[in-house]
Amino acid sequence: MAKLRKMLGSADSPYIVSLMRLIETQSTVTLATWGMDYAKAHILPIYKKDYPNDNRLANAFNAAQDYLDGKIKLHIAKKIIKEVQVAAKEAEASPASQAAARAVGAAAGIIYTPTHSLAVAFYGSAAIAYNEVGINESADTYDQLAANECAKMEAALCEIAAKDEKNPAKINWNC
Repeated sequence: MAKLRKMLGSADSPYIVSLMRLIETQSTVTLATWGMDYAKAHILPIYKKDYPNDNRLANAFNAAQDYLDGKIKLHIAKKIIKEVQVAAKEAEASPASQAAARAVGAAAGIIYTPTHSLAVAFYGSAAIAYNEVGINESADTYDQLAANECAKMEAALCEIAAKDEKNPAKINWNC
């Protein structure tokens, strides 16, 4: 078996490039809303299967939303969101849950780093693929699952995307 990949997809994959172009047209608030909504619906349940009593991921979503709503300062939200990194490290026995935690952390972190929206795609695809088929499939199988999931993510962003966004996030892809 090949070494398990923490993320699925690559920055030059057509489905990632398409998602990146759409991300570049949207505001940080729209991206954060999309990332958190998608992760809550499709990725968080993967983590909760293994860790039903761990609230750190939900706390990260709440902190990010509270920041967007002006209820807390960014440094407080960041501190709460960073607890997800600890949860991810502690979930190393379950690759699907570990990837899910990383995706959730990225989704909540969009509020301060809009490029985290791409990490939602990479880690989220891994979480969903490992949850669906386990960790012993071929690279081609994982690549196809990642492509399918990223298409769903892009469709979800299209549904809430602002047409002619006046204040798109300042994106500098370093990949």
